[in-house]
Amino acid sequence: QVQLVESGGGLVQPGGSLKLSCAATGRTFSSYTMGWFRQAPGKEREFVATISTNGGYQYYADSVKGRFTISRDNAKNTVLLQMNSLNPEDTAVYYCAADRFGRIVVEAPSYNLWGQGTQVTVSS
Repeated sequence: QVQLVESGGGLVQPGGSLKLSCAATGRTFSSYTMGWFRQAPGKEREFVATISTNGGYQYYADSVKGRFTISRDNAKNTVLLQMNSLNPEDTAVYYCAADRFGRIVVEAPSYNLWGQGTQVTVSS
């Protein structure tokens, strides 16, 4: 069973950058599709990005396309989310998620495992 722990959140000014990291335990990490979601206060959890098991395919929400980059290192059991050109609308708790069936999906209920989340605040 894979367990997920996010880190790297914090306070950043508009236009700035942050890199989120998700560390996974377990020997089957490379067989999981990984995703990032976010949830702002009073809003539903929304899809941000996903990456295939070998890292060869990435898919992004329109709202972050061209600004965010998802990557993974299966040797280190880590998935990253590089976030550039941040704006206040990106403020949310960001969650790492894993799908043990290796599917490329954007719906939150399709993901089987979740981290505890890390807060990202974009404000001047």
